[in-house]
Amino acid sequence: MEWQIIIAILIAIPIIIFPVALIWYLNLGGIVTAVKEARMKRTLREKEGEI
Repeated sequence: MEWQIIIAILIAIPIIIFPVALIWYLNLGGIVTAVKEARMKRTLREKEGEI
């Protein structure tokens, strides 16, 4: 490969990867939040049943 193609690939990879990583991060954050909320609701239901 010629050096221009290698430079173009090295520049293009972060431009492609950054949006993908950002969307993945946002999705993962939403999943973590949903799991935490579900745990809190389950704990509250269990405490209400004990009283």
